[in-house]
Amino acid sequence: MVGVSRRATNAGEFTVRAKVFEWRGPAPYHFVAITGELADDIRDRAASVTYGWGMIPVTCRIGDTSFTTSLWPKDGGYYVPLKDAVRAAQHIRLGSTVTVHLKLRPR
Repeated sequence: MVGVSRRATNAGEFTVRAKVFEWRGPAPYHFVAITGELADDIRDRAASVTYGWGMIPVTCRIGDTSFTTSLWPKDGGYYVPLKDAVRAAQHIRLGSTVTVHLKLRPR
């Protein structure tokens, strides 16, 4: 589940490279986990963009597919939900390692 994470810039832009995992709730969801120093960097900036329950709005890009979503706080890090349309467009499967470029969005 956890992969290699790294900070991209000082301007609220980040890059994470990690494996896609599935969480089964009422419906299955696919995520990438953000942990460690990268999660700490995001948390340091989150106060200015977060909305209820610690959710953080972001614009993401995987390959040539861009999308908006919100980071989910979980276990001291964050989960990036991967929309079905994004996974289909980029041929992402459970267990794939992906690079996600993130930019924090203002409220």
